[in-house]
Amino acid sequence: MPQTNVSPRQEPSTVLDDIGLDKSAATAGESGASPATLLKPSDTFPRRHIGPDARDIRAMLDGLGCDSLDDLIDETIPAKIRFTSPLSLTNCPDNAGEFETLQRLRAMAMKNRVNRSFIGMGYYDTITPPVILRNIMENPGWYTQYTPYQAEIAQGRLEALLNFQTMVSDLVALPVANASLLDEATAAAEAMAMCFAVAGGHEGTRQRFFVDVGCHPQTVAVVKTRAKSMGITVTVGDHRDKPDGAGDLCGCLVQYPATDGRIDDFDELTSRCHEAGVLVVAATDLLACTLIKPPGEWAGGGADIAVGSAQRFGVPIGFGGPHAGFMATKNEYVRKMPGRLIGVSKDAHGNIAFRMAIQTREQHIKRDRATSNICTAQVLLAIMAGMYAVYHGPDGLTRIARRVRGLTSILSRALTAAGVDASKDSFFDTLRIRPKNAKAVLAAGYAKSMNLRDLGDGALGITLDETTTLADIRGILEAFGASASRLEGTDGDVTIVQRLARTSDFLAHPVFNTHHSETEMLRYITKLQSRDLSLAQSMISLGSCTMKLNATSEMIPVTWPEFGRMHPYAPADQWQGYAEMFRELETWLAAITGFAAVSLQPNAGSQGEYAGLLAIRAYHESRGQGGRNVCLIPISAHGTNPASAVIAGMKVVVVACDDKGNIDVTDLRAKAEEHKNDLAALMVTYPSTHGVFEESIKEVCDIVHTSGGQVYMDGANMNAQVGLTSPAAIGADVCHLNLHKTFCIPHGGGGPGMGPIGVAKHLAPFLPGNPLNGGAEAGVGAVSAAPYGSASILPISWMYIAMMGPAGLTMATKIAILNANYMAKRLEQHFDVLYTNHNGRCAHEFIADCRGFDESAGIKVDDIAKRLMDYGFHGPTMSFPVPGTLMIEPTESESKIELDRFCDAMISIREEIRAIEQGKADRKDNALKNSPHTMASLITDEWTHPYTRESAAYPAPWLKDNKFWPHVGRIDNPYGDRNLVCVCPPMDEYNT
Repeated sequence: MPQTNVSPRQEPSTVLDDIGLDKSAATAGESGASPATLLKPSDTFPRRHIGPDARDIRAMLDGLGCDSLDDLIDETIPAKIRFTSPLSLTNCPDNAGEFETLQRLRAMAMKNRVNRSFIGMGYYDTITPPVILRNIMENPGWYTQYTPYQAEIAQGRLEALLNFQTMVSDLVALPVANASLLDEATAAAEAMAMCFAVAGGHEGTRQRFFVDVGCHPQTVAVVKTRAKSMGITVTVGDHRDKPDGAGDLCGCLVQYPATDGRIDDFDELTSRCHEAGVLVVAATDLLACTLIKPPGEWAGGGADIAVGSAQRFGVPIGFGGPHAGFMATKNEYVRKMPGRLIGVSKDAHGNIAFRMAIQTREQHIKRDRATSNICTAQVLLAIMAGMYAVYHGPDGLTRIARRVRGLTSILSRALTAAGVDASKDSFFDTLRIRPKNAKAVLAAGYAKSMNLRDLGDGALGITLDETTTLADIRGILEAFGASASRLEGTDGDVTIVQRLARTSDFLAHPVFNTHHSETEMLRYITKLQSRDLSLAQSMISLGSCTMKLNATSEMIPVTWPEFGRMHPYAPADQWQGYAEMFRELETWLAAITGFAAVSLQPNAGSQGEYAGLLAIRAYHESRGQGGRNVCLIPISAHGTNPASAVIAGMKVVVVACDDKGNIDVTDLRAKAEEHKNDLAALMVTYPSTHGVFEESIKEVCDIVHTSGGQVYMDGANMNAQVGLTSPAAIGADVCHLNLHKTFCIPHGGGGPGMGPIGVAKHLAPFLPGNPLNGGAEAGVGAVSAAPYGSASILPISWMYIAMMGPAGLTMATKIAILNANYMAKRLEQHFDVLYTNHNGRCAHEFIADCRGFDESAGIKVDDIAKRLMDYGFHGPTMSFPVPGTLMIEPTESESKIELDRFCDAMISIREEIRAIEQGKADRKDNALKNSPHTMASLITDEWTHPYTRESAAYPAPWLKDNKFWPHVGRIDNPYGDRNLVCVCPPMDEYNT
């Protein structure tokens, strides 16, 4: 751990020039650069990532009364936690160019060998329609959007998610689907927790969950992890043995089709379970559901919950993710369903409008009453999957399914004709095959660059997909020692036995039957994109969410086939490039956090929290202190903190904060002493959730350690630490990192994300395990379906760190702090800025108090956020951690021009509020209360408002040059909750 003291000081211009950031100098002569400087790459990245140049930095420092950037940092971060020396990262030099870094990663990627994968297990090669690849997956207008909490400027994304929900609902034949979950395995774990909650939870008598042996092994592993932490008993068995519920069973999970391809008839099981009061969960495949009877239509009322992955609908395998998991359920269980739910409502003008429905059911709002800690989704991937269905339509999906089924039956018949024992059960795309020598066949397939699945009992599994060709079938036959001539005269049978065949229609809505030409699809995608505000339009200054540049060079490698087409359970020698990247990224993140080890498995921040708490519990158990189960959490903490603690099996005890928003050390000391025999952990965010580097943080950590607990640091605010301090230097034992915040993975409209954890040496043995090894090598289970989570987006963070270098990363942190303090200084004359340190400094974010405006002008914080839309901005984080406030985080990527533009908008809105306070504007009929203003509302024949159309639409001069128009007016949320509709409405209701 570095000794704590202040690092060497340098003037901004010197540092900026050293890392290629001094944009004010056009030539080496002007900047005084040496000839050696001229030989550095011309495309260094920090100057592109960091918004302000040297002159802007000087101007902002002057406005703050600081002589240097280091003076500001000295006034902001306590000296006792500061690094004594600059950040150093192995094999990560400063001044690397974007081109050379891409070439370096390309060489790494080329070490991956992408075989034809027939492993299956819920992962498929797929064809991403190029119109979706180019215009959604590779389009910053889609991937830099924020979670659609401000629905009026997220209508395109919300419509796309409603399409996804409708697609899932139709295909599984259940009435309500959510807007995606993290992956299939965690969706199954969420379904188990949902069954448990429906059955009464720990207060009820049904505390056992049955998992069928036909489920994918990674799903079984993740479900077991969740069950252990929540105190649920899991029984794994064969459903054909008719397990007895014995009155203690809350739910039953089956795979349909099974992991080895068998399609079972679950009518009898479903009827029997429902008679016993047991919920049925079906892990299913969406493409198969075009041909086989969907779970919602099984006898006995159908399955109660369906889960799975939409990956094969155009989303690359990506070594395990990111993919859109899904969940659908019956109407009576909708308020127990985790994840986001998109619903239909109306705006102030009576037009149809989409928004996130019944938000009070979201887990991070429930806090310690939560049954899940999910607060995110896989939005970008769900949109891609939904668009895949829009593009292909019901006929196209059925055609793909029939082709896959036909090829599978051809393979089955040819192998059988060759004397090989192939599946005789009903199947869709997967065969269980028992050759005479499984190892020889695996080796022969490997020699032909084909991966088959070893089922471990002398049988092999082969799964086909939409990319499979007859040439592949010939290669598989040859691996089995069968002649390809066996294919001659062999036809593909696409017939599903009648009792298992689907007879109902699906995807009848016009949206799935209209956009089948590329021209129409392109225009539909573009239309929806135009209804969403993203970083492509303006800054998104959301406190705690860190919406920063997602650079193009960081994004390019994601779609390289060497990363995108790799199966997560391919043999290790085929993903050596991935392994090298993982090692470097783990090493860098360990150095940045000061920890001994890192796990890349958690595929969301919430999963990182969960995994970190599991490591703490396992550590206590290993020392014979398994009774330690109390988790202290400050009252200001993110809602996922108490939710994660609950599902990790801990009891939450709330710690008070003082009037300045800091942890009340006296209260903490008292509660740590009270629970010294059962204290497991403290969860703390640093800088604090209030945006301040608390001086007492080391004392806080010492108090917890003295009482036998561990310190868990929420990494949401890591963007204020990198290069200047670290969780380990502060005294934490474990920290999760939101790679979609500090390390540049884009938010994607609410996902994908990654939440790896760093841990101190004593916790390293308790990191998440590989799902296929039972996920519990050291008593800690798997938390995601794939060993490295959403691996295909890790190149984004690798590229960011490699291109920035240690000096660039450190400068980014300093500029993030500078930008926040500059904005706070500009706005403090118009808004009360809450919670600064004794020097009057905030960290990388600050809170503007808007509470007094309700009494003085009848204006709420929501009105300010909606009015900001008229200025072309997304509102900052509302009412967190303090109700009635705005938490603003500019990040280092925003230029001074953009910071000033946002400040000008906020100051202009304050003047509009002042006009109401002074009686110059109507208290009820004013521009804030009626915001946002749509184009349609401004071109009506009648204008009855006391303010002008121009002031409504163009309240700032820059808007005349570039105006983003909200597609709908203010949305009526209560109407949508009272009239819950979560599938696509009739076309005549859309606003075209």
